[in-house]
Amino acid sequence: MNKNKIKVIAFDADDTLWVNETIFRNAEKAFAQQFSNYFEEDEIVKILLDTEIRNLETYGYGIKGFTLSLIEAAQDITKNNISGENLQFILDLGKQMLAEPVELIPEIEDVLKKLSKNYKLVVATKGDLLDQERKLIKSGLIDYFHHIEIVSDKKEKQYKKLVKHLDIKPEEFLMIGNSLKSDILPVLAMGGHAYHIPFHTTWVHEEVKDEVKHPNFKALKAAKELLDYLI
Repeated sequence: MNKNKIKVIAFDADDTLWVNETIFRNAEKAFAQQFSNYFEEDEIVKILLDTEIRNLETYGYGIKGFTLSLIEAAQDITKNNISGENLQFILDLGKQMLAEPVELIPEIEDVLKKLSKNYKLVVATKGDLLDQERKLIKSGLIDYFHHIEIVSDKKEKQYKKLVKHLDIKPEEFLMIGNSLKSDILPVLAMGGHAYHIPFHTTWVHEEVKDEVKHPNFKALKAAKELLDYLI
């Protein structure tokens, strides 16, 4: 890739700028333990995952939709006999997730500071608007970004719309993210560039088993490696 052709670098937010999946997995574990007198914890996690995926088109991504799926899964687990105590546990769990401090990915702020001197940086993320805006403000990173794009899902259609809004060509756009499914493949499909920086935990729904082979793709191990290619 000729770095001089890149005009805009977009960053995913969750698990690319800050830690997110760990919060969901901890909540998932707490939920499974709370209802472990009904089923084995692994079975409870499977019921919850099936519920989440079934509800994606209705609730989208984020903590609020996850909390609603927790309630629905609890109804299934208890055969529509969830107690007031367990309902309150779920509501408190959701609020606790929303109140979690923002933990930045190691070295990401230094990377943004250096890249922002040479490129226009944007955030391209999916999830709940209010929650993502809250995390951006709490992260202290918002001033590095020229534009914030929070969408219900990230597919080729959404990326094409973003590129058009930014008034650039697809080949002038670079996406950085931890999800091959959401951050990498749709961008490559439209003719853009994409760098993958994996997070140690990936939601099952975001996993891609096939190896990505594309001239516009790079697989990195950490955010600091971006400087080797872009500065």
